[in-house]
Amino acid sequence: MSANVGGIDRILRVIVGLILISLVFVGPKTMWGWIGVIPLVTGLFRFCPAYTLLGMNTCPMKKA
Repeated sequence: MSANVGGIDRILRVIVGLILISLVFVGPKTMWGWIGVIPLVTGLFRFCPAYTLLGMNTCPMKKA
């Protein structure tokens, strides 16, 4: 399981995840906010299973 989520993508995922999770406690207070766990976890672990299925990679190329 190699990293396939790059820097900017990672930051955006963590921010969006935290915002969605915060909706559970403030705002509309619906359970739909828990869907924010998915982008949060994929941002923290730098691995997105959907990117693997789609053949995408936002990590910078390693220099040899």
